[in-house]
Amino acid sequence: MNKSELRSVAQAMVAPGKGILAADESSGTIKKRFDAIKVESSEENRRFYREILFTAKGCEKHISGVILYDETIRQKNSDGTPFPKLLADKGILPGIKVDTGAKDLTNFAGEKITEGLDGLRERLIEYRGLGAKFAKWRAVIDIDTTKGIPSDHALASNAEALARYAALCQENGIVPIVEPEVLMDGAHDLETCYDVTCRTLHVVFDHLFRARIELEGMILKPNMVIAGKKAKTQGTTDEIARRTVDCFRRHVPAAVPGIVFLSGGQSEEEATRNLNAMNALGKHPWELSFSYGRALQQSTLDAWRGNVKNKDAAQKAYVHRCQMNGLARSGKYKPEMEKELVGSK
Repeated sequence: MNKSELRSVAQAMVAPGKGILAADESSGTIKKRFDAIKVESSEENRRFYREILFTAKGCEKHISGVILYDETIRQKNSDGTPFPKLLADKGILPGIKVDTGAKDLTNFAGEKITEGLDGLRERLIEYRGLGAKFAKWRAVIDIDTTKGIPSDHALASNAEALARYAALCQENGIVPIVEPEVLMDGAHDLETCYDVTCRTLHVVFDHLFRARIELEGMILKPNMVIAGKKAKTQGTTDEIARRTVDCFRRHVPAAVPGIVFLSGGQSEEEATRNLNAMNALGKHPWELSFSYGRALQQSTLDAWRGNVKNKDAAQKAYVHRCQMNGLARSGKYKPEMEKELVGSK
């Protein structure tokens, strides 16, 4: 894949009215999701659940791509069609999570470094052969002002790993999603999140520049600027939207085609409202889109609960969330639209 092809795929990932489904939960993470609805996390249950999402009629109107997990990219639909082909046939780009998780950063208690660079070139070649058009690597940045977290070292170490990953992706014709996530855990206020997100993005793009990354052939997947879950004061939707956009206008080059926000623990409707508010502010240098996991899936999980008979209801719930976020892409979402879901909560 040459530069023009990388750019073409990146632009398709943030096509107007569309966003990305993050279905790349590790076996451990999806077990937690299944435990919450009292469903055994067997390979077949995981496969069938992903089939519910991928075969939902009409989801392709609002979903441009799906991030898969190593197990999932190798699985097939009930009729024997490999998931990557099933998605591609619907006009949805298959992607793949390639990092191997965040581990403790040596000598820096409370901070993490994401691993997975060893053997990545070979894995990318295999994943491209399996149909992957883009990849994802997540860096985890925590905030603890009492301990001076995040440290400059943690930011630089994670930024370097993101840049090396992105370079390997582009070398192998795969569009990298660069995901530096400032966590919303903790008691920090919105302005502290703003400052840390600014620091993070500044360091990340410095390393991407040094690694000669084709900015037009990548996608950024960051957090929104939002107060910690334990903060005494939570920002309003308008405050979150304005501070997030201000932060990104200061630190994200206009050459980047799009920003696909992670939901980071927000509820489904909260994540949709915040994205909508950002797009309602007006035209931006980049597309502002979504790459949600739980915020696209929680209603689906609640409707399914492991029962085959609930497949239709689960798919309706999923497509509804896709529609709501599709509207939020252009600032046209309204909370009252949630009531249109048949059999809603």
